[in-house]
Amino acid sequence: MTAVAPSRPGVAPRPSGRVTGRRTTGMIVAIVLLVLLALVSVSVGSNAIPLDHVWQLLLHPDGSFESTVIHDQRIPRTLLVIVVGAALGVAGALMQSLTRNPLADPGVMGVNAGASLAVVLAVAFFGIASIWFYMWFAFGGAALAAVAVYLLGGAGRQAATPARLALAGVAISMAITALVQTVILSNQNAYNEFRFWASGSVEGRGYPIIGAVVGFIVVGLVLALISAPALNALALGEDTGRALGVRVARTRTLVMIAVTLLAGAATAAVGPIMFIGLGVPYLARAVCGPDQRWVIPFSVVSAPVVLMVADILSRVVIAPEEVQVGIMAAILGGPVFIAIVRRRRIETL
Repeated sequence: MTAVAPSRPGVAPRPSGRVTGRRTTGMIVAIVLLVLLALVSVSVGSNAIPLDHVWQLLLHPDGSFESTVIHDQRIPRTLLVIVVGAALGVAGALMQSLTRNPLADPGVMGVNAGASLAVVLAVAFFGIASIWFYMWFAFGGAALAAVAVYLLGGAGRQAATPARLALAGVAISMAITALVQTVILSNQNAYNEFRFWASGSVEGRGYPIIGAVVGFIVVGLVLALISAPALNALALGEDTGRALGVRVARTRTLVMIAVTLLAGAATAAVGPIMFIGLGVPYLARAVCGPDQRWVIPFSVVSAPVVLMVADILSRVVIAPEEVQVGIMAAILGGPVFIAIVRRRRIETL
């Protein structure tokens, strides 16, 4: 029997009709949930507005107090949640696929911590308080942390296994967190700027924040989609991937650039938010299977759904006060993390 190799890197066998139907249904359900939750997000807050009135004011702004709240506060907040959620979900999917580690996540693997440290240093030593400037520090910090995790996880004679990368990420995150605390406790300006941002918050963020990060996130998403077929081939092993025509070094570089852009921009915009990039790719693989050409688009849609649920709950649990969305995301994501850890097959994807 003669084996026929795929003609292009990452070309998988044609899925069955049942699998295709499940993927399509899952994508449609995620899109519908996203639209419905977006409407709820615009309605919910310290001053709740009925959904029918929200729809009327969306179509016909009248300059009233409710109209101003919807258009100047809640719509940009909802859009920011969608943009940041998509960035974090795809960043997590890319990291898990590249490392073949279901625990990989921009937060768990230290990328968010690296971005946070860079922002704190920018505020403390350079007096930078504008996202247009400290965003570049966030990118640099995210990139350095990702490289450090990969180097530490692959140090010594052993290869960079998923378990070693996870341990390296936790170690570097703890070290960076200690440095962040040292800086903010010794610098009042850094502390004032960092104390709300560090918990992950979308409150009060407007269109300028979205405009500052959306371009970088779009580029990161495009690079993620470009890398998807090669990631499918690398899932079979590096040797098999090379045999299928994948340029391993090039693919890793593209993926790390994409993760840096996505996680760095999202962290610069709202602060470090954990577990979105951990749980959403896990859900995406359960619905779509391991094919990254489906996992990435599904993460783009479903991650904002999860983050928006966290944001809505953050406004109502202690209303009229708010909980930072990063805290609520951690409360929701903690059980998911425990469930993944308790699974038997956790070594590799």
